Amino acid sequence: MILATGNRHKLAEMRELLPTVELKPLPAGLEMPPEDGDSFEANALIKARAAYEATGEITIADDSGIAAEDLGGAPGIYSARYAGEGASDEVNLDKLLREVDAADGGRRAAYVCAIALIDEAGREHVFEARCEGYLLAERRGSGGFGYDPAFVPDDTGPADGRTYAELSATEKNAISHRGRAARMLADHLGLVAGGLP
Repeated sequence: MILATGNRHKLAEMRELLPTVELKPLPAGLEMPPEDGDSFEANALIKARAAYEATGEITIADDSGIAAEDLGGAPGIYSARYAGEGASDEVNLDKLLREVDAADGGRRAAYVCAIALIDEAGREHVFEARCEGYLLAERRGSGGFGYDPAFVPDDTGPADGRTYAELSATEKNAISHRGRAARMLADHLGLVAGGLP
């Protein structure tokens, strides 16, 4: 099936999460429409529909991001471009940490992922999951991408304290927002998902 993304990190992570599925990237030169939906689900469907219409193949697309509680859920659906179009992961994370510091409240946050599937009959399905946690004031770890170096998930337990970027791929996939949504998708498809503890 097609994975409707140009993000190589997402492609690699989804291949780990769905090891029994041959995931193909978008065909070269395929222009994706703007992600102008008002939710993760809406944006995932925009991408999936465009890829399905262009290829006629079973397609999945994910939209994901981080939502800081004290910022009213920001950056949310704007996570990939929080500091402007083309901003790097580091610049986006800098902006988020500055704003969370300025809010001077709690540092609670959640990663959210919606995976849209368009099957061979053109039917649409969406699987959405969250991973709750909190943001550090500094970065730690060299793994992952995006906001991972500052996000500590609750699921590893209060004594752990490691960020997403400090977890192994297997540990992260077992608890992450994308891992949970991928397992929901795999269950729907009758597949076994990877990244389980």
